[in-house]
This record gives sequence, structure tokens and C-alpha cells, in this order.
Amino acid sequence: MQAKGNGMKDCVVLVTGAAGGVGIEVVRQLAENDAKIIATDIADQVHDLNREFSGARITTVTGDVSKSVDVEKIFSAGEEKFGAVQALISNAGYMIAKALHETSEQDWDAVLAGNAKSFFLTAKRALPNMIAAKKGSITATGSISSVVGLPSQAAYCASKGAVLQLVRQLAVEYAGSGVRINAVGPGAINTPFLTRYLNGLPDPNAGADAVKAAHPMKRWAEPDEVAKALVFLASDDAAFITGHILMVDGGYVAG
Repeated sequence: MQAKGNGMKDCVVLVTGAAGGVGIEVVRQLAENDAKIIATDIADQVHDLNREFSGARITTVTGDVSKSVDVEKIFSAGEEKFGAVQALISNAGYMIAKALHETSEQDWDAVLAGNAKSFFLTAKRALPNMIAAKKGSITATGSISSVVGLPSQAAYCASKGAVLQLVRQLAVEYAGSGVRINAVGPGAINTPFLTRYLNGLPDPNAGADAVKAAHPMKRWAEPDEVAKALVFLASDDAAFITGHILMVDGGYVAG
């Protein structure tokens, strides 16, 4: 595959949540740029990427990135194959659509673990090698829910808000070490993740119409549009960008 020249050629990139939606598109774009890809997901379907991108340098690992033992397994497997992780794209996510008074303690813990804790654990594991190399990038998938309140998203908004604030804190703390930390803030994305959310509403069709109408561009994003933003922030093309959330939301938060 011919590299596109954004500095990702030969870069060792770990992608979480790689088995579906945006994650697959991130892997596709990294493969086009001739990166060395460590793709992980809690779903066994992540191993299908070996066949789909058979011409790429890719290794796949199943694991739950909200658990430190699995994070260590994933990083160790990637390091054995390609060496130290130079760029982390933290894309794993979990959502429950419930108002706060309907949210159980178990619901809350699961959403905070799936979104905020997973980012904490993977960033923590990636940072020492990046600091030693005096270069690295960590990019998280945030959300419009990182910056605005939305109905039926109590735990999700809290978790994505935590992701954004950690991005800002880490960016300030590690800027002098040559490590950049950013986030992408998507609106609704045409993925199974969105389908599951809509199916949890009383009227999924009405919900889909309302979600599209809420975006000034009157549609939701395609996975590759969000993936492009994630890969851009991870790449050398964004060399002087840190502590930023790049909204990919069709104008949602500007409306």
C-alpha cells in the first residue's frame, strides 16, 4: 500500500474499539498510510481485520480496555510484534440511554468504565514510552456529549465530559515531553452504536428523524468522516495541536 505522507508511515498505532464503525475506518486509513497497526476490541470480530486488511501490517488482540490486566496484554502483544506504541487512538466506547433517575449503579459504572476508565488506562500505559521517546500522540473519541447536555444521556455525558477534561489536563502536563493529546467530538454517526441507541428509545424512527434534525447539516456523520479527524490529530499534520477537541458534528454545538 502506498503511504500518503502524513508521518504515519511505520508509526506504531494502537486503535481501541477497532472491530466496528469508526474503528474499522481508522484501521483502513492507517493501513493506507502504511502504519503498523495494533487493533483491539472486546469483540472477537476484531480478528476479521486480518483478512480485510491482509496487505497491511496489522496485529489484532481481543480485550476489555476498561481492565488493566487486558490493557497490559494488549500493549505487550503489540510491543512484541512492532515495538513501543507511538500513537494511541482511544476509540472504545459504551452507551446506555437512560435518564439519571432510571440509571442503576451498575449502569453508571459500566458507562464510566467503558469510556473514561478505558481512556485513563490506555493513556497511562502508553505515556512512559512516549515520554522516553520525546514524541507521541494520544487521541480520544469524545462526543458532542462532552460539551453539551443531552436527554437520556446522564452517564454518557458524564463519561465523555471526563474524557475531554482528561485530554485537556494531559495536554498541559505532557506538552513539554513532546506528547500531544487531543479528542474528536462527533455528533451522531451512522454506526451500529447509533442503531443500538435509537432502538432503546420509545420510537426509534421518530428518534432517528429528531437526531438528524438536531444537526444543522440535517444528517449524521459517516464513519470515515470521523476517522479522518482522528487520524489527522494522531498524525504529524497536527504537530502543533494539543489539548483540542475537534468537533465533527455537522454544526451541532454551533447551533
